[in-house]
Amino acid sequence: MIKINVVNRGHHPLPAYATPQSAGMDLRANLDEAVVLRPLERRLIPTGLYIALPEGYEAQVRPRSGLALKHGLTVLNAPGTIDADYRGEVGVVLVNLSQDDFTVNDGERIAQLVIARCEQAELAVVEQLDETERGAGGYGHTGVR
Repeated sequence: MIKINVVNRGHHPLPAYATPQSAGMDLRANLDEAVVLRPLERRLIPTGLYIALPEGYEAQVRPRSGLALKHGLTVLNAPGTIDADYRGEVGVVLVNLSQDDFTVNDGERIAQLVIARCEQAELAVVEQLDETERGAGGYGHTGVR
């Protein structure tokens, strides 16, 4: 378990894990008034949260499956990445992919926050890559089963 410092400028409790083995914590909309998302409209929804991740970690903002299935609402840049050196407000880019308006109310659970280790890489230019069984097979290459 890692410690993450949080400033809560919103008016809701801090995100928490719903069960002992949950991967993500629910993020809540921090709104002065409800926001209506029309079909195909996207909006940045504030959470009122500011976090300081330890070096070597990222926070991923992911959709909530219930909102996606029931209402066609998702996180547009899923997963949205929050870098360890970012200190601004955590926002959620929501998009309404349904044919109906969707109202985001203050305090509504709108996304999940997943904390993950994150490695940086050093790229090395080479003339040729090693061979594999798959090779250059792309999308759909491994079939349906």
